[in-house]
Amino acid sequence: MKNNRSVFRVATAACALGLLAAATAHAADTISVVTFGGAYENAAKQAWFVPFTAKTGNQFATESYDGGLAKLQAMEQAKNPTWDLIDLETNDAINACDEGLLAKFDRKSLGDTSDFLPGSISDCAVAAMVWSTVYAYDTTKLTSAPTTINDFFDLKKYPGKRGMRKSPKVAMEWALIADGVAPKDVYKVLATPAGVDRAFKKLDTIKSSIVWWEAGAQAPQLLADGAVVMTQAYNGRIDDAVHKDKKPFKVVWDAQVYDYEWWAVVKDAKHADAATKFIVSASTPQAYADLSKYIAYAPPRKNAIPLIDKTRLNDLPTAPENFKRPVQINAQFWADNSDAINKRFQNWLAQ
Repeated sequence: MKNNRSVFRVATAACALGLLAAATAHAADTISVVTFGGAYENAAKQAWFVPFTAKTGNQFATESYDGGLAKLQAMEQAKNPTWDLIDLETNDAINACDEGLLAKFDRKSLGDTSDFLPGSISDCAVAAMVWSTVYAYDTTKLTSAPTTINDFFDLKKYPGKRGMRKSPKVAMEWALIADGVAPKDVYKVLATPAGVDRAFKKLDTIKSSIVWWEAGAQAPQLLADGAVVMTQAYNGRIDDAVHKDKKPFKVVWDAQVYDYEWWAVVKDAKHADAATKFIVSASTPQAYADLSKYIAYAPPRKNAIPLIDKTRLNDLPTAPENFKRPVQINAQFWADNSDAINKRFQNWLAQ
């Protein structure tokens, strides 16, 4: 009987050690996260990743990409997801959810969501922030300051190269606005064959002066190198260059195209539970406010606004002074039409 008790104690201790080891291993899971890199990833690390690691023990392995679903689709086909957490633009978030590439997200896990901005929580994702595509210039290189989107297309008044993302998204919207279409009517016009033709015709006027970039970090670098006189860019990248690198850049907010950025968990991700808990942690009002300390992206929760320093609010896309003539990206339009317009865009580039 004594021997049986001893065996039982040993077995119990071994079991306890096993459970402890399993719990420790779980707590130390490394979340594989893919983002758009650069200044945003650095800000996310400081505002969200580091605090989450300190709280849970979970580490992050980061990888950068420039959007799109090709790699995610390949992982699903191979039934071998190597990403856990993914940073998505809105149209990609919609398509990825529709294609079953993302895990469903339980809205209830966020608690009271009444202060979230409309449309900032979907079936598969939660908005990480509000960002904007703008254009910027080097104040030491231009004798007069551009103020409108028309100036971006005016090679006579502002000669020199233009930096643009190698994508029809935003380029098409800007071309129509510069051609006289009101921001509120952009997608109504772009939804017609004549509207698409009109946008490409306007882009033709600056095509020979465009320097294309594919990663967000390239835009401020093109400006810093003097390779372009003005460039399309993510507002946070320019803000980062101004405040951290002391670059003499200035943003032109006219016709800014704003959108949500999203966090989602990849379907069948190996560390889905930890990735989901991270999203919940990063979606509190304080967490959203913390992000704005490191990069000029706005929170998708109203309750986060009072937690942001008032001087910092002026750098955000949604500040009243910056939000006079904005365009909200029509994610459904791009989800429905991106394949056709992208194909024509590639053909246009090759011409």
